[in-house]
Amino acid sequence: MVQSKPKRRTAAVPARRSAGAAMREADYAALAQFRYQVRTFLAFSEAAAQKAGLTPQQHQALLAIKGFATREAASIGDVARFLLIRHHTAVELMDRMAKLKLISRGADPEDARRVLVRLTAKGEQKLQALSRIHLEELRAASPALGKILRSFRSRSR
Repeated sequence: MVQSKPKRRTAAVPARRSAGAAMREADYAALAQFRYQVRTFLAFSEAAAQKAGLTPQQHQALLAIKGFATREAASIGDVARFLLIRHHTAVELMDRMAKLKLISRGADPEDARRVLVRLTAKGEQKLQALSRIHLEELRAASPALGKILRSFRSRSR
């Protein structure tokens, strides 16, 4: 069961600024800095996952299973939604992760058509180690990100 479905903003969603509002040089600089910070974090995350013997997608899947499931398990469909991938791609990913003994699979006791996935002890250990260093990295980046986000709030008025 999904606690809260991740929401994405699309181009069809209007921005807070009116369409006619002029972009300032500072707006471009803030957006560039924000994208740089996000890309820096993602590069860190990918390197950390690889160092731990995982692909970035496997790390994301472990985090999604642990972080988004309200019960002890998530369905493969849940994982597909969490990672924004197709169901059959999630099935292949879960197959590879089960072979690595990162997850276990079983039928949903309430609906045998659904396959539920849970982290194994090995999956929990890898996720915990990666999550610790990710939180440290986010804490280090927090002042810069906070400043950028505050600049967006002050410009949207």
